[in-house]
Amino acid sequence: MGFRSVRMLVSHLIYGINVGVSPVFVVMGTTLIGIWLFHVLLKHINRRRRLQAVLPPGSMGLPLIGETLQFFGRSASLDVLPFFKRRMERYGPIFKTNLIGKDLIVSLDPDVNHYVLQQEEKAFHIWFPDSFMKLLGEENIARCYGSLHKNTRNLIRRVFGPENLRLVLLHDMQGAVDRCLSSWRDSPSIELKPALSSMIFGIAAKWMIGYEASVLSGDLWKNFDAFNQGLLSFPLNFPGTAFYKCMQGRNNVMKTLKEVLDERRKKAETPERMDFIDVIVSELNKQNPALSENLALNVLFLLIFASFETTSSGLTAALKFLSDNPKALKELEEEHQKILERRADPHAEITWEEYKSMKFTSHVINESLRLANVAPVLFRKATQDVQIKAIFFNRLKVVSGGDMVFGPGLGFPNGFQVQLEPKNKLSLNEPIFYMKIENFDIIKIIYNPQEEHQQILERRADPHTEITWEENKSMKFTSHVS
Repeated sequence: MGFRSVRMLVSHLIYGINVGVSPVFVVMGTTLIGIWLFHVLLKHINRRRRLQAVLPPGSMGLPLIGETLQFFGRSASLDVLPFFKRRMERYGPIFKTNLIGKDLIVSLDPDVNHYVLQQEEKAFHIWFPDSFMKLLGEENIARCYGSLHKNTRNLIRRVFGPENLRLVLLHDMQGAVDRCLSSWRDSPSIELKPALSSMIFGIAAKWMIGYEASVLSGDLWKNFDAFNQGLLSFPLNFPGTAFYKCMQGRNNVMKTLKEVLDERRKKAETPERMDFIDVIVSELNKQNPALSENLALNVLFLLIFASFETTSSGLTAALKFLSDNPKALKELEEEHQKILERRADPHAEITWEEYKSMKFTSHVINESLRLANVAPVLFRKATQDVQIKAIFFNRLKVVSGGDMVFGPGLGFPNGFQVQLEPKNKLSLNEPIFYMKIENFDIIKIIYNPQEEHQQILERRADPHTEITWEENKSMKFTSHVS
């Protein structure tokens, strides 16, 4: 019996009492509700007992809603979400929870995450909660497996392949950046993240739907922004809520994209420079297209959204980290200055060779993406039973002398959902733990990095000398932390 049936039954009971229906029917109805509630509670208890033996520590929260209310608390930090950070400190980097009615295993351990991603389309596949699937649409890339996913990826590469990136995208990107920087000069201050999002959105939309399209107006950007603002909101779909605005924003964007696609399909000629809409039209016109129109539009929607949101988040984080690290900023400026000095015309556009030569710039970008949660979560679902043996400590804050419990291990039952989180930035001044996979055996170690550093200092003749290459290579635990 579903919630709607229960609601109707309760309404009839109340109505029956008011109009004087026989108490027998009222008692029968009340009994049915009691049986249903008891069934829900018993199912909840049995599920927990069944999973207790195989899942890592954690809490499933309240019946039905789990820990959803705590999860949707907002945070402006670039660090791991407070919800996950608090549970990591309590349970370790792998723990169980329940969000939006779904049991989840959350992993913040890099080696476990790497293993799960290695088993893509083997033991795990892409998965999203039901509320996310409503936002993404019935047909979307998250439901693409096997050959369908491969064909969709190949279509994307036709526009975003290495050759197009080298010949076209670099030019478009520099032109857009120059125009934005010129417009920013007249403003006393700039709110960086929205400004970067708008800039990247213009570039992404140009490559996806063509810069001459009339849809590149403020309305399209506002609808995408509404979708972004409500993406991680509580799934209450009624007017006034962030989730409702998110759904409306997506529906408006999809309507616009459908109009652009219909207009493009009416044109007979093939353009010299194809955007992703042209690639979709070319594919849909085939006798046996690799994807449906609905799936193509959903892929188009997600590509535009992902391109401007993740890129702008990464750029914002990089600029924040550079402003906090003058030494890195100086080295970055020196690398760019050397490139300008080698040019005949310092105002010329950047070339592909210059772009490839910027090693330190590449390191800055990679490190910024590592430290910032640009994509805060990844969802995967186990397609078969996966067992990972483990050693658990029941006192995670103890540096030495902690009790070890040889548990049955981490379980990923068939059909169970897994949420992968970026590795937390751990302080070298605190006792921490680390998990390492060796032949599917996870060894959890409680250790204080200061002890590792102290051992190196004690072996030196002069403790104030510079660190040697051999000492650097010997700091195994420190390298794991970093």
